[in-house]
Amino acid sequence: MQPAGAPVPPEATPVFALKELVARLQREQYKIQDLLSSLGFALRSLNNLNQFLELIPLIASRVTDASGGALVLFRPDGQVRLERLHCQGSQHCQDIRRALEAATRQVTTAFASATDGLVTVARNAMTALDRQVERYLSRDMRVFGTPIIVKNVERGRLYVFSHDQNYAWTETRQKLVRLVADQTAVAIENDELTLALRKKERLDREMEIGAEIQVQLLPRQCPTIDGLSLAARCRTASRVGGDYYDFIPTTFEQLRSPQTAESRSAPWSFAVGDVMGKGVPAGLIMTMMRGMLRAEVLNGHSPARILQHLNHVMHTDLENSNRFVTLFYSEYNPKTRILSYGNAAHNPPLLWQARSNTVVRLETVGMLLGLDMETRYYEDQVQLQPGDTVIYYTDGFTDAANPLGTRFDEENLSQAFQWACRNFEQAQDILDYLFELLLRFIGGDRKNEDDMTLVVMRVQRDGTLA
Repeated sequence: MQPAGAPVPPEATPVFALKELVARLQREQYKIQDLLSSLGFALRSLNNLNQFLELIPLIASRVTDASGGALVLFRPDGQVRLERLHCQGSQHCQDIRRALEAATRQVTTAFASATDGLVTVARNAMTALDRQVERYLSRDMRVFGTPIIVKNVERGRLYVFSHDQNYAWTETRQKLVRLVADQTAVAIENDELTLALRKKERLDREMEIGAEIQVQLLPRQCPTIDGLSLAARCRTASRVGGDYYDFIPTTFEQLRSPQTAESRSAPWSFAVGDVMGKGVPAGLIMTMMRGMLRAEVLNGHSPARILQHLNHVMHTDLENSNRFVTLFYSEYNPKTRILSYGNAAHNPPLLWQARSNTVVRLETVGMLLGLDMETRYYEDQVQLQPGDTVIYYTDGFTDAANPLGTRFDEENLSQAFQWACRNFEQAQDILDYLFELLLRFIGGDRKNEDDMTLVVMRVQRDGTLA
């Protein structure tokens, strides 16, 4: 007992006790701030999501002075997994891990075959998980759990627990756990966005490769054919298109030496086609058709027989892919100026006849490739004269629309084609004029919605029959 009149020790005064309490609270506040700051730094710095998740149960338990924490995540495939666990004491850790793993197994089994949609399944799974965790852990510990929400979908739970029976989950402690859970959600979303970006970059690169391959497969330049002026252009709507055109040698000698006099005067095949759809699938089918068509041409068959064979060979693949192909195939003999042709439901080319200044359509009967295995194809031929001009085109040219929704249509193309043939001598000038007119029609700053292909074949006026 302290003698009367003796001085009171400073640590025994109420003022000192209050100062100590304030100092302790400040130290705890500083500790919490440091821990949360460290978590924010890790969120900005760590590129590995697993490394960041390793910190979550530790930080959550430290900022709340709890015994430990556990992070449980719900996977899109229906798996509920204990991702990370932090606790003190090896025996306690083993018991808690077994309890949580048992809880997640039961929830996974219950919702493995659920088909109510990801949001509903996730919400119900997390509710069931809360019940299981409470069943396994609440008897011996004070447990608090909060959801991990990514894009309005519950993706998991962050649980924090204390073995101290006097431990209380105050509003402040609950807010701190929610704050850590929110940081976890941000990290998961950032990781998924990064993965999606990498996937998009990979797909973009694959599209670039596909476009490069397709450009290589289309003719780099028009062949030199006696008595003809040729020009061609393909403007795709996306990087990989479904339009196709080709100039195909009809003999092996032309393949080996395309610039010799014999090759220039030998028959050549012209083809233009359109695969229904755009993008990589259409580009792949176009590539397949190109190879098959070139092989058929070298066999020396007639246009109708070639279309018949293509329809048989490609039917199954086209049917399985729910795509079809239109194709106009023709063969031109420079010695006779006869153009023989067959059509598989493609836009008929337009022929401008110089002597009469009229435009006619080169039509024959035939269905889409891949639609009916038993369909028959027919062929026809026309005798071309000096000055006569043929344009092959795809529907992207005539279906192109202006800002008001008005299509360019075949009538406008026919009139513009007729004017160009009267005013230009070379195929390239005709092609440039028609493309420029179309682009002005749809609006110079607007991108075409479909692939657009145009091939111009003009018989030179000074040409003579061999």
